[in-house]
Parts: sequence; C-alpha cells; structure tokens
Amino acid sequence: MAKSEAGDSPHIRLRAQLMDAVREVIQHRGLRQREAAELFGVAQPRVSDLVRGKVALFSIDTLVGMLEAAGVTVELRLRAASAGNSLAGRRVTRRLSSRRGHSSRAD
Repeated sequence: MAKSEAGDSPHIRLRAQLMDAVREVIQHRGLRQREAAELFGVAQPRVSDLVRGKVALFSIDTLVGMLEAAGVTVELRLRAASAGNSLAGRRVTRRLSSRRGHSSRAD
C-alpha cells in the first residue's frame, strides 16, 4: 500500500487503497505513463505522482474516476467500529460512481 506522510487516518488509507488499485491497472495492462494518462484522462505528470505514491495529491473522487475510466467498479463496505454504532449488525455496500446512476444496497 502507498505510504503517506500524513499518518494513518481513514481518509488517507482509503486513498492509498484506491491508488494501489490504479497502479495495479497500469502494471497489469503494461501501460507506459503516457498511455495511462490517456486512459485516465489526466496529464502524464499526474500519473507520475500516482506511481510515486503521492497520496496527498489525489482526492477519493479523482481516484474513483480514474478507475471508472479503466472499466473498474469500486465498491465501498462499511462496518461498525463498535457494537453501539448504528451500523452494528448489518453490512452496507455501496458502489461508487461518478456517473448519474449511483447504485447502493444494504445487506
């Protein structure tokens, strides 16, 4: 997982996981940075920042958009941190999408 200068906040961990997934797409498809930039709709220096693990430079929305551009569906699973939490006893799954058709479901 990408290292961060900002510590272990949940936001940083989520962005790092998304960034790892984007890097996996690049590696699995054998893309050069220029090709990856075209696929994701960003400039090549942004891909360079991503490959170098600069987590703080990317928002969750940007990373989800990059994955979506590559045809990857992103799902978010929420779980209660404690038994007193209102989510306790049920699992919530949401599909994240930058398109209009957001879908979500609770199991």
